[in-house]
Amino acid sequence: MMFRTLATTALATTLLAGPSQALDLSAMSPEERAAFGAQVREYLLENPEVIIEAVNILEQRQAQAEAQQDVQLVAVNSAEIFNDGYSWVGGNPEGDITLVEFMDYRCGYCRRAVPEVAKLLQDDGNIRFIVKEFPILGDASVLASRFAIATLIVAGDDAYGQIHDALMEFTGDITDVTLARIGEGLALDVEAIKAEMNSAEVTRRIAETRALAQRLNISGTPSFVLETEMLRGFLPAEQMQQVVDALRDERS
Repeated sequence: MMFRTLATTALATTLLAGPSQALDLSAMSPEERAAFGAQVREYLLENPEVIIEAVNILEQRQAQAEAQQDVQLVAVNSAEIFNDGYSWVGGNPEGDITLVEFMDYRCGYCRRAVPEVAKLLQDDGNIRFIVKEFPILGDASVLASRFAIATLIVAGDDAYGQIHDALMEFTGDITDVTLARIGEGLALDVEAIKAEMNSAEVTRRIAETRALAQRLNISGTPSFVLETEMLRGFLPAEQMQQVVDALRDERS
């Protein structure tokens, strides 16, 4: 009975304590290890909730470690994230909080994020918003991004905002023909944009954004950087606002 009590205590310590407190099985004799193993099995069968508790603690520790790693990644790459000199800036350019979105025009969740981001920017009114063209869903995605970036270079911020919104709403096949029609519908100089699409500058911007995403361990869209926080995946406006409010509270 005494050994069973010791085994139970040791098991709880092993499952719930930190690595420095883990049980050293090498200090046991073969007979003790066998007896301990039998008691562990019996204990877990009688108390399966211990496994769930241990898994929950492990997941919490992993999430905390990943969040801390994200903070470090953002800090190291902050210049490229927030001030690369070429990504489109919207919202309130003088806002006290900056939200950066890595997006793809063919991404369904990016489309879902559009009204949520718009609501956040409108309701808050003090958020600077940066769009990172991150085409990862095939050739059509790259084609759309090239057209959008070329529009920014040729026609400026307002025209890019229009093209960006139009491409996010467009549900058909993205081709040279459909892009031209979208541009013509917005009264843009489509020929000048098409001439810029395959330029070295457009290629450079896409390549640099991809390299930045790789450094940030971003592999999917949408992905957001909200000041020091990495938000990986779609979030409704209310949840993003909660992060914004928490960031402001930390500063006050």
